[in-house]
Amino acid sequence: MYMPKSFLFTSEAVSEGHPDKVCDQISDAVLDAVLARDSRGHVACETLATTNYVALAGEVSFQGEAPDYEKLVRQTVSEIGYDRPGEGFQASALQIENRLHKQSADIARGVSEDTSITGEQGAGDQGIMFGYACDETPAYMPAPLYYAKKILRRLSQLRRSQPEYDFLRPDAKSQLTFRYEDGQPTAITSLVVSHQHQEGTGDKVRQAVLQVLQETLPQSFLREVDLRRVNQRGGQLYINPTGNFVIGGPDGDSGVTGRKIIVDTYGGAGRHGGGAFSGKDPSKVDRSACYMLRRIAKNLVAAGAARRCEIQVAYAIGVTDPLAFNVNFFGTGSVPEEKVVRLLQERKIFDCRPAQISQELGLLTPQGWSYRQSAAYGPFGWEEFPWERLDRVEALKDALGL
Repeated sequence: MYMPKSFLFTSEAVSEGHPDKVCDQISDAVLDAVLARDSRGHVACETLATTNYVALAGEVSFQGEAPDYEKLVRQTVSEIGYDRPGEGFQASALQIENRLHKQSADIARGVSEDTSITGEQGAGDQGIMFGYACDETPAYMPAPLYYAKKILRRLSQLRRSQPEYDFLRPDAKSQLTFRYEDGQPTAITSLVVSHQHQEGTGDKVRQAVLQVLQETLPQSFLREVDLRRVNQRGGQLYINPTGNFVIGGPDGDSGVTGRKIIVDTYGGAGRHGGGAFSGKDPSKVDRSACYMLRRIAKNLVAAGAARRCEIQVAYAIGVTDPLAFNVNFFGTGSVPEEKVVRLLQERKIFDCRPAQISQELGLLTPQGWSYRQSAAYGPFGWEEFPWERLDRVEALKDALGL
C-alpha cells in the first residue's frame, strides 16, 4: 500500500458518557450478567437511550434466573455519572422498556458444538474481521486515537476521584490530528476537546483540559500547537468551541449500541469489517475474532515482523474454521506476509476457531475485567484485557526466524 512521505491523519475518541457509549455499556452489562449466570449463555442485546428513557431489544438464551434488567440499567447509568436530580438523563428517573427475547433456534443451531456443520462450535455469523497494531505508541496503537483516548480517560479519573472537578459531567469528545513523516507521527497539528459541564463553569473546563493535555501528551508532539491560544483562529487548539456544553449525554442526543465502531477499534488507521462489539457474546466472531486478531497483530509487531500489521479473517455461520486469512505489513515487514498466513492456517501459535478463541482468551468467564469495562473506552490498547498480552513474541520469533 502506498504511503506518502508526509501526511496528516486525524482520529476522534468519545468518553463513557457519550450517548452511544452509554448504550454500549448497558448492552455489555447485560452480557456480563448473563455470563455470570451461565458461561455458555448467548446474548445479542441492543440499547437505545434518549431523554430519561432506555429501551433494551434483542436475543438472550441462558440457564438460570434472569437478571434484574431494570436494576442493571439504573446501576450502569448511575456509575457512568448520570445520577444528579434535575438532569434530563438520570438513573433513578429513567423509563425503561425491556424487549429482550429468546435467541433464534436457527442461530443457536449454528453455534452449538453438537449441531454445527463440523461437530465443533461454529462461527456465530458470516463476516470479515480485522486486527491491527503498529509501533507508534507503547500500546502498539495508532497515535491519534491512543492520545485522544488518554485525554478523556484522565479527565474521567479527575471527575470521579477529586471533588474539585465535579463541575465536569460525563459526556466528552476529543479529536487529534497528527503530522506523519516517513510513516511515523512527529507532531500534533490540531486538537479539539469538548466536555460537558455544569452551567457557568466554562473557564474551569478550559483550565482542566489544558492541565490534562500537559499531563498526557508528550511535549515533543506539541511544538505546532500553541496551548496559550484556545479557540483562536490559527491557534489549532479548541476546547468547547461552541462556548457551552451543558446539555449532554442521551438528553442532548439519542444513543444506540454499536455506532462507535471506529472509535472502538483503530480510529480509522486500520480497516473495519463493519460489525460492532457491544452486547454480543463471544460466539459472535464480530467480537471474539477481532480480539484475537488484535492479539496476533500486536505480538507480530512486538516480535519485529513489521512496524505496521493488519490481519483479515473471514467466517461462515456454523462453520468452525476460518475461510481465509490476509496479512498486510504495508511495506514495513521483515518477513513475507505469506509466511504468517501459513502459520495461521496451520494453527501454529494461534488458533482462530471460535471455541478456541474463547478458551484461549477467557472470554466466557472474564477474570479481572468485564465486557462493560471494555465498552467504556474501547477494548484495544489497555493492558487489563487478555488479548493485549505480549505472550507469543518469542514463539513468533522462532517460527519466523526473527
